Amino acid sequence: MATGAAKHWWERDTAPGYVLLAATILSFLLFNAPFGEALHHWLEAPFGTVGFGEGAHALNLHLVINDGLMVIFFLYVGLELKRETVEGPFKNPREAALPMAGAIGGMVAPALIYVAFNAQEPAFLRGWAIPAATDIAFALGVISLLGPRVPPGLRLFLLALAIIDDLGAILVIALFYSSHLTGWALGGAAVTYIAMLLMNRAGIKSLLPFWAMGLVLWGFMLVS
Repeated sequence: MATGAAKHWWERDTAPGYVLLAATILSFLLFNAPFGEALHHWLEAPFGTVGFGEGAHALNLHLVINDGLMVIFFLYVGLELKRETVEGPFKNPREAALPMAGAIGGMVAPALIYVAFNAQEPAFLRGWAIPAATDIAFALGVISLLGPRVPPGLRLFLLALAIIDDLGAILVIALFYSSHLTGWALGGAAVTYIAMLLMNRAGIKSLLPFWAMGLVLWGFMLVS
């Protein structure tokens, strides 16, 4: 295995930040090019259907990225955060209180500022939740550019703050912006989640059943 100076570029701590920066610049150039609108339509062009009945969704590249690849990203970030709560510094609730308070403040303060600026525009007030979310991928990508010079505690704090903030934003969207909910799919997701908890309590160590149940859970949530 390559170590030290012999490491491949993709094995370095700064690699995710550079990849994210390059992808951002490339996407900005592509979507502002003369063919940008055609590219947007290509991403939205359906090539199949996922789900059935009232829970059916048109399958396109936009859906694959937002509801497929991003799910995998959040899964791994969530696993890292869970490890820190089980055997890391966040095992102590007092240590976890700071990023939690920061995340709540980071949601409430921007929302209140938005409301203050749009109090006289009732049509715009519905967007109060938009500034409440952070971009965890960008935040972690940018901090990775500093490599080992970033204190582990700072990176962990940012990771926890961003995850809690995003979970809060998702909860806000679910409670205030969702419509046309599919009851049987929500029920299926709840049952699947409980089944996974019971599997964990039963001491099942094999990852295959959890991957399978996780895929089922993702399907239920997608069509819900």
